[in-house]
Amino acid sequence: MIGRAALPGLQVHRVGPRDWRTYRDVRLAALIDSPRAFWTTYAQAAALLEEDWRDRLDWPTWIARAPLSPDPERPPAPVGLVALWRVPDSPDDRIHITQMWVAGWARGRGVADALIDAAVESARADGWGTVALEVAEENVRAERCYRRLGFHRTGAEAVMPWDDDVVEVEMALELDVPSERRSDEPDRG
Repeated sequence: MIGRAALPGLQVHRVGPRDWRTYRDVRLAALIDSPRAFWTTYAQAAALLEEDWRDRLDWPTWIARAPLSPDPERPPAPVGLVALWRVPDSPDDRIHITQMWVAGWARGRGVADALIDAAVESARADGWGTVALEVAEENVRAERCYRRLGFHRTGAEAVMPWDDDVVEVEMALELDVPSERRSDEPDRG
C-alpha cells in the first residue's frame, strides 16, 4: 500500500450461488475495466445464463466490499473479486487463484492483500499444497503485489487465446498443510 491509506471499512465475504447477480455484475465490471488481465472476454461472460453464473460459484469465491461514502444508509459496494479453481490436469496438490480484480480507484489500498489472504487461507484449510496464479507479464504492479505476498515465478508461461500479445506468467505459493486434509471438491459451506 504505497502512499495511500488502507480502504476504511473493507470487508471480504465468501459468496455462493445465491449471490450470482452480484458476482455477475462484479465479474463483468472487471472484464470491462481490465480486459487484458483475463482469459474470458466481456462478450463471452455477458452471454452467460443464470445457471452458468451459479455453477461458477461452486468453487470458493470472495467479493471485497467497502463503503463509498460515510452515509450509513448506503451499503458497501463491491471493490474486488477473487476465486479458487482446480485447473484440469494440474498437479494433484495445486489450486489456482482466478478472476483476481480490484477496482481501479481502490488499488493500493489493501483490497488485493485481503482477497489473496482469504483465498490462500481457504486453500490452506482445504489442504492444498500449492496456490498458483497467472498474471499478465505487462502487469508489473500486480506481479509486485504477488511477490510481496510470497508468490514466485514458476517459469511457466501462456499466451492469451484471444490476444497473442498478452503473455501470462505463472506464479506460485507453497503452503504448509497436512497431506491428509486435501479435497478435490470445493467446500460448499
